This record gives sequence, C-alpha cells and structure tokens, in this order.
Amino acid sequence: MTEQETLYTIALTQVPSLSLANLHQLIDGLGSATAIYENRRSLGELLPAAQKKTLAALAAMDSHLSRAEEEMLFCQNGRIQCLGLTDDRYPQRLRDCPDAPVVLYYRGTADLNSRHIVSMVGTRQITPYGQDLCRTFIRDLRQLCPDALVVSGLAYGVDIHCHRAALSEGLDTVGVLAHGLEQIYPRLHRDTAKQMAGQGGLLTEYMSHAIIDKRNFVQRNRIVAGVADAVVVVESATRGGSLITADIALSYDRQVWAFPGRVFDNYSAGCNRLIFENKATLLTGAEDFCQAMGWTDEAQHRKQLADGIQQELFADFSDTERRILQALAGGDSKQINVLAVETNIPVGELSSHLFTLEMKGAVQMLVGGKYKLAR
Repeated sequence: MTEQETLYTIALTQVPSLSLANLHQLIDGLGSATAIYENRRSLGELLPAAQKKTLAALAAMDSHLSRAEEEMLFCQNGRIQCLGLTDDRYPQRLRDCPDAPVVLYYRGTADLNSRHIVSMVGTRQITPYGQDLCRTFIRDLRQLCPDALVVSGLAYGVDIHCHRAALSEGLDTVGVLAHGLEQIYPRLHRDTAKQMAGQGGLLTEYMSHAIIDKRNFVQRNRIVAGVADAVVVVESATRGGSLITADIALSYDRQVWAFPGRVFDNYSAGCNRLIFENKATLLTGAEDFCQAMGWTDEAQHRKQLADGIQQELFADFSDTERRILQALAGGDSKQINVLAVETNIPVGELSSHLFTLEMKGAVQMLVGGKYKLAR
C-alpha cells in the first residue's frame, strides 16, 4: 500500500458521521481510499441513502489529513505498520468479515496470515485450573503444530497467561489492544508486550492517543475472533467479554471450543453453557483440537510425541528402548507378544525393558497387558 493510500485510509477513519458499513461500501465501490478522496465531492451517487451531513463530512476530508500525517509519522518512528484493507499484509481472515477495521496498526514480526491461528480468551479472574489449561494446551500445541500463532487480548487473567505460555514455548503470540500503540494497558503487562513485539506482535485499530474507553474492549473482540481459524474459551463466567467473542466468532463461521469445568465453579459456568447450547465443542486438549482442525494427523502426532520423549525428556534411551518406542509410535496400544514380534526382542527381555520405560514415564501399561506411549 502506497504512502498516499495509507494517508487517505487513515483520514477516512476520522470522518465523523461515516459508519463502518459505509466505509466498506465506499472502498468496495471505488477500489481504494485514494479514489474516495479524489471523488470526495461527488459521492452522492454511490451513497444515495447517505445523510447530507455524511456527504458533507466526506467532502471535507482535507481537514483530517494533518492528523493522518501525524499518525503516519508516529508509526514510522515506532516501527509500526499501517495495514489497510487493500494491503497484502492485512489479515485475510479478518478482511472477509463484514465489520473488519478499515486500517490496522501493527508492531511485530509474526505473519498475520499464518496457516494456523488460534485465539484464546477467558475470564480475568483465572483460577489455578485455568492457568494449568493454558500452559498444557499451548505446550502440546507447540509440539503438534509448531507454526501455530496464538492470539489474545493482553488483559489480566486468561489473556496474559496464554501470551506468556506461548512465549515460554517459543510460539508467536499477538495481542489485540483496545487502544493505540503509544501505551500498554494494563501497565503491568508492558514487559510481556515488549517481548511479544519480537515474538509475535501487538495489533490495534486505534490511533495513537485514542482515549481508552470500555466500549473499545468490546469492539476489539471482533478482531480477536476474526483473525483466527478458531476461538478457544478457557474459563468464563456466565457473562463477560469472552462469551461476546465466542458469539462473534460463530457469526463469522469460526469454530468455537471450550474447556469444561465442574458444575459449581463460577468461572466454568460460561464454558459449560456454551457446550450445553452447542455453541462450542468440548475441548480436552490440543490433540483433539489439532485433529479436528486438520492441523495434524495421528501418525504425525505420535511421531512427534515419540521424538519429543526421546529428544527432550530422556536423551539417554538405549538403542533397544528406542526400537520399542518406535514400534509404539503408530498410536495404537499393543500386546507384549505383538511387540516382541515387531521388535524381534524376546518376551522376557522385552518385559524388562518395558518396565524400565514405564518407570521413566515413556510408556504406559493398560488393562490386559497392553502398552502404549505415555502422553
């Protein structure tokens, strides 16, 4: 997108009395913000139902150019990308939504059009159960789908725990803000936000020095929902922003997932309700999620799991132990006699090795004398 197109796009967002729907109609009709500016005094034919004050405001776009120029300078100095609807770097998933922002401001390194993007949302009053869900899901997601991008809102509770878990696991993570990029709210999350700028990014539709308003946080939920392939609700009460995000995601034809909780836990009530009303798929872990989303297949998962056990947890496996693990990497549980045939290890010797692997936590013995890889 050229500097001129960026300038006019930013200026358009400052025109009063102009709805987002009309902005989309204008850009779709004329093809660019530049064309709108060049025809600003004769737009009545394109918007026959527009009020006279709206057409008058568009005709006076010049008055907003100085503010747009200031914003462009701020972005240049802050290494911020201005992404308009016609920019190739604009999130394609979000662009297809009817109320997508006309311009986004982005500081970061992650590709907003990554192949696999998941948004994670939930209560600000996160419980130890919710914290564990965030850590475990993202840890397993990293193993199953190492190119996944995790999106959330940088708020207290579930949001910040998801961001920090992603950073810890080496996954890119993007925070969608409800204010401009000249500040971070809440202030306690500034260090995390700084780290995210180099391992993910910060994204907003708001210009610098925009007043923080509670309505902005509801508005930004549509971006959280729209940029992703799916939305995961970790914990939520029966009311809250995460449920709003889930409803928006459903309206965008995104898949919504929710972790269940105990029936008397306040911050599982919203998740349980989503599942009960068939608004969300019950989620137990990253394996089910990735398989249902088509992000990985069973064989790949088992191979990665076996590799992870060998390379990360127990690098001192013997050649014989590795042969046993490889035989179990297909995913199904196996009787010891079947393993003996596949590994060419006598049953007595194999039993000893399986006991050792079980003590190491690498395999699990099931009812009936079957064995499988431990999860």
